[in-house]
Amino acid sequence: MSDFNNNFWPIFIAVLTIVGIVACVVLLWKTSKIKVKSASGDNTSGHVWDGDLREMNNPLPRWWVWLFVLTIVFSLVYLVIYPGLASYQGKLGWTQVNQFEKEVESANTALKPLYAKFFDMPAEVLAVNPEAKAIGERLFMNNCAQCHGSDAKGSRGFPNLTDQDWLYGGSPEKILETLTNGRNGMMPPMGAMVGSADDVKNVAHYVLSLSSSQHDAALATQGKEKFATCAACHGPEGKGNQAMGAPNLADNIWLHGAGEAAIIKRINEGKINQMPAQSAKLTPEQIKVLAAYVWGLSNKSK
Repeated sequence: MSDFNNNFWPIFIAVLTIVGIVACVVLLWKTSKIKVKSASGDNTSGHVWDGDLREMNNPLPRWWVWLFVLTIVFSLVYLVIYPGLASYQGKLGWTQVNQFEKEVESANTALKPLYAKFFDMPAEVLAVNPEAKAIGERLFMNNCAQCHGSDAKGSRGFPNLTDQDWLYGGSPEKILETLTNGRNGMMPPMGAMVGSADDVKNVAHYVLSLSSSQHDAALATQGKEKFATCAACHGPEGKGNQAMGAPNLADNIWLHGAGEAAIIKRINEGKINQMPAQSAKLTPEQIKVLAAYVWGLSNKSK
């Protein structure tokens, strides 16, 4: 993939572009000079079909020729004022990033009065406000549903936002913090620290026992002592630590898969999960409305 990030391809495409324009000019000039004379002198090419259908040898209409000329001129002017030739930025200095940022800024300015009335409302009020809920739902669909699903129930590796199981806390303030700054969850590979392959298997069964999942009681008993290696993050009872984003292992909710094999894999390989910060593309007012909507998904009865 790195081959597409060097200077060769932009230069290659720029050369093809210039060669193509020049070829059009040469072709147009050449064809305007060619005069085909028919043997019969009747201004035909000599080709005849169906007995009497003859191909005429008339030049292109003037308006058609000038359309070709205008196309070539337009192409050259465009390549001068806009970026299109390798690293050349164009006289106007236009970029798609700047264009996008201007459009986002313009949209945010136009929408600011709409969000202003929601900014001072508490999340509990916003979560039941019909207008705020409608806006929050649209923000969620555009920015969150790609990972958490349109129903917000997540999937493997992406948390369910409709239950009460929160990695970093489910209060309106914590959800707002998560949306604003993003999260970087990291479980390091722990297999070597736990011990042998048998030790890892024993710990996996102990972890399964914490949530009363199907497990081997004898192996779980042997794994309890080795679980101390994991307790630094998940706690001595395996109930997690929201300050660190360490999952609760005792609630039978499995973000990355349940069962012996899945847990052994996680212990041996670790896991890195990232939720991107939304502050780069959403205003504080939008994030507050979105946070209230997300909070409301797991607090419908409140």
